[in-house]
Amino acid sequence: MLIDTASLSDELIAAYDSTKTLPPISVRVPGFAVADGYDVLAAIEERRRRQGWQEVGRKIGFTNRTIWARYGVWEPIWAHMWAHTVHVALDGKARLNLAQFVQPRIEPEVVFRLKTPVPPTDDPSLALACVDWIAPGFEIVQSHFPDWKFAAPDCVAAFGLHGALIVGSPVPVTDQNRDRMAALLPTFELTLRRGDAVVDTGVGANVLDGPPAALAHLARVVAGQPQFAPLTAGEIVTTGTITDAWTVAFGETWSSDYGALGLSGLTLTFV
Repeated sequence: MLIDTASLSDELIAAYDSTKTLPPISVRVPGFAVADGYDVLAAIEERRRRQGWQEVGRKIGFTNRTIWARYGVWEPIWAHMWAHTVHVALDGKARLNLAQFVQPRIEPEVVFRLKTPVPPTDDPSLALACVDWIAPGFEIVQSHFPDWKFAAPDCVAAFGLHGALIVGSPVPVTDQNRDRMAALLPTFELTLRRGDAVVDTGVGANVLDGPPAALAHLARVVAGQPQFAPLTAGEIVTTGTITDAWTVAFGETWSSDYGALGLSGLTLTFV
């Protein structure tokens, strides 16, 4: 079946801009596949560029295999991030207005900034060698599909579920600390809190065996998608949630602790 990517991209952009939900595409369009979702994403990218949106990087979603069964998505996905969706937390603290999101949830992640293009590789150490700095991050994901019910192609087309990214204090990756980072990124334990209560914990290996492996995966996928530009220097890449994604509400304050990894963590209040 021929997929009308233009109409679907218009529909999704309208839902995004009006903070509305809509039925999953996969239940309305027979045969709608992940490749079709990326074609819709490419159409959205082109339209947003015409509207003046500036791309600053990419998010990788569903890298955490421990949550695949919960959401019925069995492979990682990716989507663009934009200048107005990525925010820097001063001194590790930030506030964010929840009214702009649909069914928002929070994900604690590891964020990279690239200093060189990332070649398609199976070697996480080669991917890490392309990283300028590492930082803590909170991605706010959202679902334009009711009750978070969807299939992988829906997630791809709907902006990769990306709402916003809050980036904490960066730590440079250098020749002196790169090997240590490579060892810690799969093994460190993250703690996620709401107020003073521990909500969830996770380890770096939850993310495709470690954030550098997730970055390498992204480079391989994008290399096979000629409709998209390859990963380039200066891009910000957030590598996926280390815990489950948790529903958030107005007035809540969430915080993260990155344990032995040595990142300062984040505190985010929703207003």
